[in-house]
Amino acid sequence: MKKSRYVRLADMLSTAIHDGKLAPGTKLPTHRAFAEQAGVALATATSAYRELEKRGLIIGEAGRGTFVRDLGLPPTLGVQQTAADGLVDLIFNMPGGAGDAEMLRAGLRQLAVAGDLEAMLRYQPHGGRAHERRIIARSLTSILGPIDPERLLMTSGGQHGLATIVLGLLRRGEAVATDTLTYPGFKSIAALQGLELVPVEGQAGIMDPEELDRQCRNKKIRAVYLMPTAHNPLGSVIDEMTRLRIIETAQKHDLLIIEDAAYAFLEPNPPPSLFSLAPERTIYVGGFSKSIATGLRLGYVVSPATHIDRLLEAIRATTWNVPAIISGLVAGWVEDGTLARSEEARKQDGAKRQQICRAVLDGSEVLGHRNAGFAWLPLEKGIRAEPVVTRLKELGVSASGAEPFATTLAVPQALRLAFGGVPIDELDGVLQKVRDAVKEVSGA
Repeated sequence: MKKSRYVRLADMLSTAIHDGKLAPGTKLPTHRAFAEQAGVALATATSAYRELEKRGLIIGEAGRGTFVRDLGLPPTLGVQQTAADGLVDLIFNMPGGAGDAEMLRAGLRQLAVAGDLEAMLRYQPHGGRAHERRIIARSLTSILGPIDPERLLMTSGGQHGLATIVLGLLRRGEAVATDTLTYPGFKSIAALQGLELVPVEGQAGIMDPEELDRQCRNKKIRAVYLMPTAHNPLGSVIDEMTRLRIIETAQKHDLLIIEDAAYAFLEPNPPPSLFSLAPERTIYVGGFSKSIATGLRLGYVVSPATHIDRLLEAIRATTWNVPAIISGLVAGWVEDGTLARSEEARKQDGAKRQQICRAVLDGSEVLGHRNAGFAWLPLEKGIRAEPVVTRLKELGVSASGAEPFATTLAVPQALRLAFGGVPIDELDGVLQKVRDAVKEVSGA
């Protein structure tokens, strides 16, 4: 069957994009200009562009034009809606807003007119530029208390912060206590360094201090890794009393505490951080990927002074320094209030998504922080996650079971739903597919 003219034009442009003749970021002609170039009607050119948008190859930006997408990026950022294989992505939590691109343009313009641009092209101090460390340290005062900027080291994202701790402070074969469900990124770093992860039972992401003590009595454990405020994937927040009991256990067994605060900004009234309660043995890891943008890889670790030299060695060995353009951009956003506004927007957006999730999955147990763009869906007894994930793929949705998060041999049957990057007007329909897939597999 002969293809329509607009499809043939779309195929032609598609080939040029995949062959690299039209590079990512290339601005395409206007619909009218393209119609004139191709010798077709305006409606045909418009249909060709629309077809390319459906294929995820181009993106239109209001007031700016149409551009070739970067095909190396998962297209669940902002208006890029589906995974590279054509599936709606519920695996990676990639929040974004319609105003993010303009926020970036404004930030870059401000960076261009202020400061020493030439200095940004040179090597930087391994721990970050001193004035930017001071800015970030001041911004953390309400959470951590007064911080010596020399104890804050800038990293290329929170993931790099965790890698810096593992590579700099932990030795191959040592054991680290974790929740039975934990952040997959930490699991991958631990595996790379040959660490043993010791799962510690608890209740819905809240580690049991007595169980931690029992594990430490049975095994030589070097450190404990926790996400006490807005746990990933369960969204839980550890109460202050339990935090104090965990710290008592850490003191008793001389454990290093690694406090991952990637999603801590979601909690409006958090208990005192582990770092503020036990600054002599806690390393606090944070970043800006979840609160501003996943592509801006800037994070930090706040550490006792005794560990700074080893952490600096790890930064030097892995990245040398964070890119000054990125750190300068984010530091500017911290100072001018952009970060605070972005965090508030992420919380409000997450709250709306949680409400939609619970409304659609009414009757099911849903675990998640009330402001988070992700949730945990335990499956009823007798329902396996694997066939649900397979059925969802047939319905055009990519989701994850519990295996990437589990540190126990027995993996719970559950789904982790990361819906922060799904357009909110489409979320109801996507979650209905999740609900339907679970019902089909259960035979209900």
